[in-house]
Amino acid sequence: MMITDQLILNAKVYNSYYKRFETANVAVKDGRFLYVGQLGAETFEACETIDAGGQYLVPGLIDIHLHIESTMITPETFSYGILQHGVTTIVPEPHEMANVFGVEGVHEMIRASQDCLVDMFYAIPSSVPATPLETTGGSIEIADIDELMATEQMICLGEVMNFVDVIRDPDCKSNQILQHVRSKYPGLVIEGHTPKLLDLELHQLIFAGIDSDHTHQSIEGLTARIAAGMFIEIQEKSMTPEVVDYLIQHPVSEHFCFVTDDVMTDSLAATGHLDHLVRKAIAMGMAPEAAVYAATYTPARRMKLDDRGVIAPNKTADYLLLSDLGSFTIEAVYKRGAQVWDRSRPQVQATPEPRFPAHFYRSVQLAPLSAGDFAVRSELPDGRYGARVMTVNNVSTFTEEKHVEAGVKDGLLQWQDTGCGLIATFERYGKTGGRAYGLTGGDTIKRGAIATTYSHDNHNLLVVGHNAEDMALAANTVIAEQGGFCVVCDGVVLALLALPVGGILTEAPLAETAERVLGLRTAMESLGYNHYNPIMSISTHSLPVSPALKITDFGLIDVVAGKVVPLLFPLGEA
Repeated sequence: MMITDQLILNAKVYNSYYKRFETANVAVKDGRFLYVGQLGAETFEACETIDAGGQYLVPGLIDIHLHIESTMITPETFSYGILQHGVTTIVPEPHEMANVFGVEGVHEMIRASQDCLVDMFYAIPSSVPATPLETTGGSIEIADIDELMATEQMICLGEVMNFVDVIRDPDCKSNQILQHVRSKYPGLVIEGHTPKLLDLELHQLIFAGIDSDHTHQSIEGLTARIAAGMFIEIQEKSMTPEVVDYLIQHPVSEHFCFVTDDVMTDSLAATGHLDHLVRKAIAMGMAPEAAVYAATYTPARRMKLDDRGVIAPNKTADYLLLSDLGSFTIEAVYKRGAQVWDRSRPQVQATPEPRFPAHFYRSVQLAPLSAGDFAVRSELPDGRYGARVMTVNNVSTFTEEKHVEAGVKDGLLQWQDTGCGLIATFERYGKTGGRAYGLTGGDTIKRGAIATTYSHDNHNLLVVGHNAEDMALAANTVIAEQGGFCVVCDGVVLALLALPVGGILTEAPLAETAERVLGLRTAMESLGYNHYNPIMSISTHSLPVSPALKITDFGLIDVVAGKVVPLLFPLGEA
């Protein structure tokens, strides 16, 4: 008899190499699969025997592109949350915390992940800040990359975001980083961020070493990327009927995987994580075998994680037992052969302990604001002008630039008369005191105000509203909490989520945070915000690499042109 730690009998085992299920028994020893086949109890003496009873056995899910900070919870709570959704390995990129604290933020996120059950292989933030057109609390330089490579187990260079400068400026910081990494660490995977680029510009990015994309895909862009050798990471917003049908009908299974990128805490608690995308793909007509492949095998290969993503001898014994394949119903989750979650006995999360240094809780260096801080001063003569409007689109985090007519009187922009809301950002690290103003319209709020320090990627204080007093109240509530997200209307705080860790994370348990995030979403929608993800929408108003018109403390940013543009311009001239 051969001694093993675990023997699983009568399972429908997923074979990644043939993309099919086979009825088999599975032996596990020392946290790895030892055997998959027809031999059973007559051959193996196991410390634990599991009769799967015909359930489906699939590898643990692997998400290779996400940001823990997007859930606004700590790595410990995130691990608890995603493990019950079958996710056993992730590649987080902590560029949000890096924007607040630089390389120290990366180290502390890794340190906070060390005791987590989910395996977390970190990506090096490559774009901190994302562009030179914003002020951040920290930066990641080439020396920091070398330090991280020497002291931590970094798995890849995270998404290179400043695609405009990569194409147009050979000497820009992003190109310097790319050249350094390709020279000194030639085997390191390089992740990309290439929204809407095609033809020569797309090929220039690939030539620079960027060979993946996770942004919103169209059929034209998807086809061009795969044809040029890019690996595609499909997040939910790219799972349109035409894109999923393309993935089903064409032999491209080796060239894509599913990723989550950014998941709100209420969505994580209510609908799931990577398992939600697998379930959705199956519901949209993708064969379960193909959907599982795109959430296990191809992401593992992309990140050179050759020890997992497969149920085969010598591979890490991370696996799920499913009672129903079509609905992807997870009954149990195993990590290195040990059960870590059971549907029949769900675990209650223990109260998380503080994990970060004391100064991480004192990162918002802003004095209280007043209604006067939302009076927009102009040096232009009194008169009528054209004004740029950041226009929210309810199906994307991209914005559009539209124009309205606006007046200047006595040195003040009469923004309240435009029919638009006001957007303002305030540098909050105590470095420059910079601030900027713009107008908002489209599918955003129609009254009240929202303020947050959870504003990608610089995480300065961002305020949107229709009433200066409400804007000041929302802003000051966030400042008093040392970071957070606040919704106000008519002088009343409708919803508040305090984010005291770097102004972007809470150490509250998952269930409590999910409830507060749902309250934020509901409050924003009550003010007229019409978007599939209003929290992520407003949070990316300050992301100057996401088309088309955004705002930083430098001013309004034309993302495609990669430059600051004025709020006001002569009528008839744009």
